[in-house]
Amino acid sequence: MSIDRRGFLGAATLLAAPRVLFAQAATERRFVFIIQRGAADGLNTVIPYADPAYARLRGPLAIDTSTALKLDGTFALHPALTKLRELYGAGEASFLHAVASPYRDRSHFDGQNVLETGGKSPYQLKDGWMNRLLGLLPRAGKDAIAFSPAVPLALQGAAPVTTYAPSTLPEANEDLLMRVQQLYAQDRQLHTIWTSALEARGMAGDRMGGGPRRQEPAVLGRMAAGFLARADGPRIAMIETSGWDTHSGQNARLATQLRGLDALVGALREGMGAAWAQTVVLVATEFGRTVAANGTGGTDHGTGSAAMVIGGAVQGGRIVADWPGLAPADLYEGRDLKPTLALDTLIASLCAEAFALDAQRTARVLFPEAGRGEAPRLIRT
Repeated sequence: MSIDRRGFLGAATLLAAPRVLFAQAATERRFVFIIQRGAADGLNTVIPYADPAYARLRGPLAIDTSTALKLDGTFALHPALTKLRELYGAGEASFLHAVASPYRDRSHFDGQNVLETGGKSPYQLKDGWMNRLLGLLPRAGKDAIAFSPAVPLALQGAAPVTTYAPSTLPEANEDLLMRVQQLYAQDRQLHTIWTSALEARGMAGDRMGGGPRRQEPAVLGRMAAGFLARADGPRIAMIETSGWDTHSGQNARLATQLRGLDALVGALREGMGAAWAQTVVLVATEFGRTVAANGTGGTDHGTGSAAMVIGGAVQGGRIVADWPGLAPADLYEGRDLKPTLALDTLIASLCAEAFALDAQRTARVLFPEAGRGEAPRLIRT
């Protein structure tokens, strides 16, 4: 196949749910990175149903072709990804397969470190590629805001990042908020922090008082959109999702994960309104999973996986895959999908396109140790 086919009291804790991290830049373009922590199974997400080895090696884990959402004569989406299939049909989503970072040793912690820092090996770099991206952009106002008690590695670095973490506690009433503001008014440092927290609270729109609904991916997507759609809001975001490590019971667990991802992206798209036309969303994981099923109804840590590029600014309706095949001789180390597209090359190219940056400089800054391969153009001109 060719490359073209292929509030105070409400800002202290974060739910055991996806976490959102934002950064503001003086640009109309929005860039969102959704990380799938735990090594998402790309083969059952973007399904190579026409490859004869897929069903044979997956066995009962193979997705039934009668329920899969066909993209073309070779690939299909998991049936849980209905909104993403609609975005693909509307030319607002492209899927990339056989993708991997430079990391090859299958440890979640090390793999995520490589993915987030942009290094060639674990712990080689101390800051994150998203923070270094901020240094390439013209910025005004708040440099970054994170929906998390702590800033994740991808956003750590020289560019300042503040945090906002909605709480599971009941919503603080306006009288309490006013009293705290009066208390902090004479303290320069606390007044600045408090003012920033109130601004973030206002951006969230829906106050999102305590309760289980706040754990729903669609609620998270709408909240993220409330920040990103504002003219004075952030322009760079990171959303963390977890639970992708499907060693057992994969079919039911993966379906739940993918329904959540689909709902998150769908709510983000709906909530962005006109700003969706300026939005680019990258979905990626630290590494993939084995081609063959294991003995417990799941898959183990692998190498190549799938990535997604979504948004109104995306040249969608494409599958990008220099497909290596799933025959035994074609597998990486005899067990994994062989990578044919470098994830760092994809990210660097995507960021350069999205923000009209020099491609070579962007690649050097974001991934200083990486090779200089080529990635397809995925942003509308």
